[in-house]
Amino acid sequence: MFLPKNSAHPLYPLSRSLRLDILEMINHAGFGHIGGSLSSIDILISLYNSDLFNFNKDHFILSAGHICPALYAVLAQKNLIPRSELLTYGLFASRLQGHLNLETPGVEYASGALGQGLSFASGLALGDKTHHTICLTTDGEHNEGQIWEAIAFASKYHQGNLINIVDSNGYQLGGSTAEMMPLTELASKYLHFDWTVITVNGHNFYELQKALKTAKSSSIYPACIIAKTTFAKGVSFMENKFEFHDVKKLPEEIYLNAKKELEAK
Repeated sequence: MFLPKNSAHPLYPLSRSLRLDILEMINHAGFGHIGGSLSSIDILISLYNSDLFNFNKDHFILSAGHICPALYAVLAQKNLIPRSELLTYGLFASRLQGHLNLETPGVEYASGALGQGLSFASGLALGDKTHHTICLTTDGEHNEGQIWEAIAFASKYHQGNLINIVDSNGYQLGGSTAEMMPLTELASKYLHFDWTVITVNGHNFYELQKALKTAKSSSIYPACIIAKTTFAKGVSFMENKFEFHDVKKLPEEIYLNAKKELEAK
């Protein structure tokens, strides 16, 4: 099926704008996980701007809580928090901490150790079968055994109302996922657990929205969307460099160059 170029999608300008918000948040706070936030933002934009889900009733769980700047940017775009509050990210007593907490409007899960979010999401899906639960995990999180326990659990209980989206950017704290702990054929692993699996370009809104529609229609089996993304997408000199997994305050030249790139796009 032919899909138009992503640059023609009405959400494309929002992608650039929210990447700028992420950059400003992290630079202002002097710390933050910029690589994963930039790789996952298009997934979150597509999810929260879809008419498939109503997050007053459906559930969203961000398992990798350290990439919360991306979620904060989207929550502000959806007017769940004031946009002016974004620059309080990481400040003492702010609702917008470096990992998710339940004081933030629109947040149902206070993130802890990596790999726990999918278990929490599976429990939500089991307890609320009339609505969908969507979880965003990362490829690096699949190093954790608890992820695979949740995958088996969701399969056993035929959780057709559970969707796991994997931000598959190929990098984690210490290097590439291929070097740290190879996942090889992640899609086939999910298929062996009887999940519905869709692999997409995680920066293409047409593909993402089509995948979300397919995943929602999977009424018997849980669904996994493997979103192939680019680590630190949008800032060329950060892309696919694991050193930008977690940054301190950016040197002025790096910050300005990153801002210039994002504004130009």
